[in-house]
Amino acid sequence: MTPGSNIPLPAARVTVDVAAPVRLDVSGLLLTADGKVRSDDDFIFYNQPAGPGVTYTSGGGAAPDAITVDTAAVPPDIEKIVVTASPDAAGQTFQGIEPTATIRDAVGGTVLATFTPPQLGAETALVVVEIYRRGGVWKARAVGQGYANGLAGIATDFGVTVEEPAATPAAPPQPAAAPAAPPQQPVAPPPPTMQPPVTPPVSAPPAPPSPAPGAGKINLDKGRVSLQKNQTVSLIKGGRPLLSQVKMGLGWEPAFRGADIDLDASVIAYGPQRNHIDSCYFGKLTILNGAIRHSGDNLTGEGAGDDEVITVDLGRLSQEVTGLVFTVNSFSGQKFTEVAKAYCRLLDATTGEELVRFDLTHAEPQTGVMMAKLIRQFSGEWDMTAMGDFVKARTVRNMVKPGAQAL
Repeated sequence: MTPGSNIPLPAARVTVDVAAPVRLDVSGLLLTADGKVRSDDDFIFYNQPAGPGVTYTSGGGAAPDAITVDTAAVPPDIEKIVVTASPDAAGQTFQGIEPTATIRDAVGGTVLATFTPPQLGAETALVVVEIYRRGGVWKARAVGQGYANGLAGIATDFGVTVEEPAATPAAPPQPAAAPAAPPQQPVAPPPPTMQPPVTPPVSAPPAPPSPAPGAGKINLDKGRVSLQKNQTVSLIKGGRPLLSQVKMGLGWEPAFRGADIDLDASVIAYGPQRNHIDSCYFGKLTILNGAIRHSGDNLTGEGAGDDEVITVDLGRLSQEVTGLVFTVNSFSGQKFTEVAKAYCRLLDATTGEELVRFDLTHAEPQTGVMMAKLIRQFSGEWDMTAMGDFVKARTVRNMVKPGAQAL
């Protein structure tokens, strides 16, 4: 499988195991239609190995940990089960140890699909795959969304309560902390929910190089970057600005029962004074002498992969273009609360390599969203910033003003 692709599940019970060259902690989260757990009981891991329709099995270090989903036993208000993984060693990233998820028929053991997220870097935790319900049919989707703040980042995103034990600050070797014997005792009987698996990733993330959301820039030297809202990546590789053709792929799916969802992806070009230069959308597929091109309108949102693609030749853009804002609108008036898995990803148009990805992790009842922006720096390189800002706008024309304000 490739990122974003999906398959129908021919078996009612499936097992997902995640293997890597190092030992991993594998978990499962049961999510409702709003993308959140109902309570901490919906977080399935080695210290809480069973939930409604979902079980965890430890490989004991000799085999991969696994999550088994019995779709017939999953409560009706659960829309999906996400399978996550993080290295067992505190602070270790996935760079060079890309995991492989194998989806099997839990009864016969037949392999249904495999997925290896490509080109990981500073991620310390991943949403690897998800098992989800669509129109009464259960499917599996390859995800590969990375988090730089460990399993705690994933858990918090999906509504799990993450409490940092008082003993955690005393864990790093500090001479002055040696007499602090009492803090070790709370570690022995921790609350039986989140704390045991979360403690290792939580204590280590300050050290990894990837920044927290909105806290500075990174570049492309270490491969693909997974952004969070307000985080910025400089499109520099090997110390040189990326001045080649790139593609911005935008995708989404209906949130409920397979109904079609007609959204329109666009890009708005601005000048140095935030002045509107031109807009590229389904009604105007080419602008700026062909430097920006649109793939055309997708009327349903169904199917794997990008729904609409906008190609930008950064090297051919005139100097008057200093900012690009990528937007998605619902002309028919459907709200983004009716949309699932909206994302944008930047690719090298020549090689097809995915450079940057941003997954929209929440929705608001609005008809427009600014997904990302590219801004030309004085030094010549371009920066990409994840936005995820919702506005009341059914057409790209109505996005021009909020896009300018966001630059």
